[in-house]
Amino acid sequence: MVMNEIEEKKQKVVRQFPLTNLSLNNRTSVYLLVVILLVFGAYSYRSMPKELFPDIVIPMIYVQTIYPGNPPVDVENLITRPIENELEVIKGVKEIRSTSSQDISSIFVEFNTNVDIKKALQDVKDAVDKAKSDLPDDLIQDPTVMDIDFSEFPIVYVNLSGDFSIN
Repeated sequence: MVMNEIEEKKQKVVRQFPLTNLSLNNRTSVYLLVVILLVFGAYSYRSMPKELFPDIVIPMIYVQTIYPGNPPVDVENLITRPIENELEVIKGVKEIRSTSSQDISSIFVEFNTNVDIKKALQDVKDAVDKAKSDLPDDLIQDPTVMDIDFSEFPIVYVNLSGDFSIN
C-alpha cells in the first residue's frame, strides 16, 4: 500500500518552468518580439559607421642616433643611456625600449593613449636636446626624433613569383 502511494505521488509531480510556459502560452507575442529584434538589429547594423581601413593610433616616438665606428657597448654607454635618462622624466610615458647595436642607437618611447602625440613629440625633442650636452662631440649628425604613424605603413604586401621571362 505504501509503495502504491509513493508511485502515485511520483506520477503527479509536474515540473513547470515559468518562462517556458509563458512563451508557449503567448506564441504570437514571442514571434512579434523576435521580428522587432530582427528589424532593429538589421537597422542598427546598416546605420553603424564602418571603415575599410580604420586609423590605429598608438602614440610612439622613435629616436635614432648614428655613431659610426663604435661597438654596441660604447653606443649604449655614450648615447643610449644619457638619452634614456632624460626621457624617463617625461610625463605620460608608458614604456621605453632601446637597442644599441654597432654604430646605431634606437629608442622607442611609447606613451599612454590619452597623450597628445604632438605634445609628446615636442617633449621628446626637448629631452633629446637636454641630453646633447652629455653626448659625444664627434657625432656626425644630431639624434633624429620622429613619431611613428601606423596609417603610413602598408596593410598588405603582395609578392608574385613564377617562371616568367624578363621581357
